Amino acid sequence: MTMAPKIRIAIYDMDKTVTRRATYNGFLMHMAWYKSPWRLALVPFLPLGLLLYAVKFWDRSQLKQFAQTLLVGRKVPRVQFARHLERHADLVLGRNVYQEAKWRIDAEKAEGYRHVIATASYRLYVDAIASRLGFDDVIATELATSDSGHVLARIDGHNCYDEAKLERVKAWMAAEGLSREQCQIRAYSDHVSDAPLLSFADEAFATNPHPPLERLAREKGWQILDWRDGDPQT
Repeated sequence: MTMAPKIRIAIYDMDKTVTRRATYNGFLMHMAWYKSPWRLALVPFLPLGLLLYAVKFWDRSQLKQFAQTLLVGRKVPRVQFARHLERHADLVLGRNVYQEAKWRIDAEKAEGYRHVIATASYRLYVDAIASRLGFDDVIATELATSDSGHVLARIDGHNCYDEAKLERVKAWMAAEGLSREQCQIRAYSDHVSDAPLLSFADEAFATNPHPPLERLAREKGWQILDWRDGDPQT
């Protein structure tokens, strides 16, 4: 009996994998500047949140929620985001995406890959970026919404990070009717927190890796891509 060809899926982390720099702070500053410029006066309070995170009093979710409350607001009508998200995505694409990532995504498209961004960044702003890059699906941290339709400075569920990201990927596959055996999966990330996802993949790419991931990639025999100097290495 002839075996059905496997479904090809390429899963990319976003910040510092596809983008040169993390996008979350840029998103907050963009929203503050265009929505409520007076909130920029609250920037000096951000180190307080970083301190509470550093001493492990807060986790990543609490730190993100604190920063969003300061610079965007605790409860914001969704329409106020809509006015600014497209402009923010244009800025990210224009200034903050590795050209090598675009080329690789285009090449994989030609080979029939389905592209997924899996990121701890908020879906609220990731959707517009992913659409411009040609991604088919987005798995991201979700924000809670009130009954009145306001976006809240509160994460809905878990921050899409570390083991939680892999669980979200598996849940997405189940919702799409995709079994692991049906799929040939590539995964790309810059950070060792994505080791669970990289281990899950058939092909793992440590992409622009920070030192802990680079060490792990060499131990595991994962491929290393470094686009930071404009000269990808395999």
